[in-house]
Amino acid sequence: MSKVWFCRVDDNTADAVVAEKVLLLYDEAGFSGIFDEGEFTAVKIHFGEENNTGHIKPDWIRPLLERIASTGAKPFLTDTNTLYKGQRQNSVDHLMLAYRHGFSIENLGVPLIISDGLLSKNFSEIEIDGVHLKSVKIANDILHSDSMAVLSHVTGHILSGMGAAIKNVAMGAAPRSGKQVQHADVKPEVMADRCRGCRECIRWCPKDAIEIYDGAARIDKEKCYGCAECIATCRYEAISHSFAGSSKMLQEKMAEYALGAVKNKQGKVCYITFLTHITRECDCLNEAQDKITSDIGILASYDPVAIDRAAADILKKEAGKDILREMWPDNDYNNQIIHAEKIGLGKSRYELVII
Repeated sequence: MSKVWFCRVDDNTADAVVAEKVLLLYDEAGFSGIFDEGEFTAVKIHFGEENNTGHIKPDWIRPLLERIASTGAKPFLTDTNTLYKGQRQNSVDHLMLAYRHGFSIENLGVPLIISDGLLSKNFSEIEIDGVHLKSVKIANDILHSDSMAVLSHVTGHILSGMGAAIKNVAMGAAPRSGKQVQHADVKPEVMADRCRGCRECIRWCPKDAIEIYDGAARIDKEKCYGCAECIATCRYEAISHSFAGSSKMLQEKMAEYALGAVKNKQGKVCYITFLTHITRECDCLNEAQDKITSDIGILASYDPVAIDRAAADILKKEAGKDILREMWPDNDYNNQIIHAEKIGLGKSRYELVII
């Protein structure tokens, strides 16, 4: 079994105390042993979309970054550009948003690098032994780093049911073309009787794949690449997935992308996951979202499969029900965990060490 360390936090925990608990987990897990002097360390994090309030806070990770730097390693914060339209679609806007959210070198003492480059063209093709994929596209600045710390925020998700460590690595290490590969099997459908013809989905579609026909939106399936931005944008629930196993396939491709992202870093990756401000949808949503449950705690592990399984188990226990399955009944998040274990990314059986 893989070890997963857990430290509780609640709704009233001060930022400084959260930061102390992150360091406590770091020390208990012995994470300092994976960082070496002079090496480049990618600290993978989601900076939060514009108006999002649930993402990991800069004040929580400042001491962690200092601790990593004290090993002689050279940490840098990183993410990749998004498939959908928004403030993180190119590196300039992405970096400016991160700075506005407090992720600046002045505040945290480390630089920010968008690992797939200005227009998401900075990547390499990596061979893997996957079930669906034999190669994956990985952003070069993550690929060429020597070690990695993956900081994840648990949320629900409109496509994968849950977003945590596996999704953070899979989507977060992939350029836009790699994200497209993962989304390719998801095809949205318009329910014309619900559509108001408001054109909001047209505004946000990155492929110009939607038009109004007879007063309702119509999606060109040849142009559509399955990013689901239209589904997230529609306020009238007029667009949904064509559930022909698409969510399961997306999740399994996610697991295979995560495998490729860490392939050259065996024993050099650690994971810290926050069960705080858990929301129905992910931090890519351009709005503040209400919590679906109270804050729970922080997890740490060397195993992305174990930490995701533990996060789901703890959330289910604290909520008194499988709240993510209830919210997203057609998107069983277990698919990504099961497939990730099948392809050797990690183990779902874990020993929980409470700190």
